[in-house]
Amino acid sequence: MMLNSLKKSSDVLGMNSRNLEYIRPYNKQRARKIADNKLLTKKILRKNNIRTPRLINRISSISQLKTFDWNSLPNSFALKPNHGLGGGGIIVIYGKKKNGNWVRADRQEVSIQDLKNHLVNILDGNYSLAGTIDTAFFEERVKILKLFKPYGFRGIPDIRVIVFNNIPIMAMLRLPTEESGGRANLHLGGICVGIDLATGITTTAITRNLATQKEFFIDYVPNTRLSLSGIAIPDWKEILEISVKTQQLTNIGYLGVDIMIDRERGPVVAELNARPGLGIQLANLAPLKSRLKKAEGLKIKSAARGVRVGQDLFGGEIEEDIEDMTGKKVLGIFENVMIANPHSNLSQEIEAKIDTGAYSSSISSDLAIELGYTKIVQRFNDPDINNSKPTRKSFHDPLLASIVSVYSAHGKTIRPKVVIKLTLGGITFETLATIAEREDLKYKVLIGRRDSRKFIVDPSKIKSNSTYMNNRL
Repeated sequence: MMLNSLKKSSDVLGMNSRNLEYIRPYNKQRARKIADNKLLTKKILRKNNIRTPRLINRISSISQLKTFDWNSLPNSFALKPNHGLGGGGIIVIYGKKKNGNWVRADRQEVSIQDLKNHLVNILDGNYSLAGTIDTAFFEERVKILKLFKPYGFRGIPDIRVIVFNNIPIMAMLRLPTEESGGRANLHLGGICVGIDLATGITTTAITRNLATQKEFFIDYVPNTRLSLSGIAIPDWKEILEISVKTQQLTNIGYLGVDIMIDRERGPVVAELNARPGLGIQLANLAPLKSRLKKAEGLKIKSAARGVRVGQDLFGGEIEEDIEDMTGKKVLGIFENVMIANPHSNLSQEIEAKIDTGAYSSSISSDLAIELGYTKIVQRFNDPDINNSKPTRKSFHDPLLASIVSVYSAHGKTIRPKVVIKLTLGGITFETLATIAEREDLKYKVLIGRRDSRKFIVDPSKIKSNSTYMNNRL
């Protein structure tokens, strides 16, 4: 379904129907006040053990501004209006220069006077929902995950989850760009990428032309060949549970929860939105209205139950789309593989573990013997091997590809590497595998990153020829 046809679909949730059918009936005034007050949101969530970015300080009046100790601020932080909307008025500081000025995401320097002027605008209500007098606050800058660094321009990506009736309905990854000034907002020129609810894997991506105010598809991070589809969001199940628990605590019936992933603390709730935008439908190429109707009236007693229902109803149907978009097959953590010795006719079909924590693949010594690498295994089982300095030439064995030294808590171990022929996910290729003692471990084959990078690894999936588990609890 293309963007134009989706927009014209009668099943797409429009602004009027969103307001009349969901915001007014389900978001009572008291609940909306929580979402519209970032400091109150922090207080409620932190009281209930839901992580938020740490509060550094607040300024509620001009008199406080005049006496504020600027030396109390760290080198990096975020400055926000308490009642701001759509990212307006937010300044993210990334560092401090020797001259005392701070540096923003767009590399512009910010002086104390610049911050004072901006704070006056916040206090005057220039960024608040109703244009009334506001409070400004400083909070910690979330530390970006290494995974997300190539995808966002000098900003922190976040995940928006739409929750209704204690059920996750739809989700997207929002990425900051140079065009958006390092902020992850579609209307400012950021990128929005749909996320499959069952797997936490990104699908289609859109951005907005700021000149024409029209959305369009985008396949790669701007100025790169880094695909926006196929990104596996970490801590996915926890993110969905936090979203549902947040709705239960605030009683905001139709809610957008924005979550960032801090590399040290994990998922943290950045803010809540009682009037979430509708671009999430375009990023997911799916209308909201039908999903909301399906969730309406269901009896959901716990966050865990809500997550399971949301994943069952609205996820797990896009694997073929992911494979078409990325050109890569989706694998689970455990896969059946065919492993063979390319120098003989010996082969074995066996269950392997996809280990993204290891760089290279390895096989057990007993499997190596079954594949015809017996002499190599026997020679490396010699207890004196680690005290010598063996080389490939000294062994005179054509099946030996190389020798590697492995360091662990038990000391240095010398291991052989051999060439194997591997069939994984329907693809056959030759690669190098280390022979290791794996008798005490369940899996005789570990597939490392060097070989699994040809695929997308989805931890929630059982095997490539099996159905999704849907993260069942």
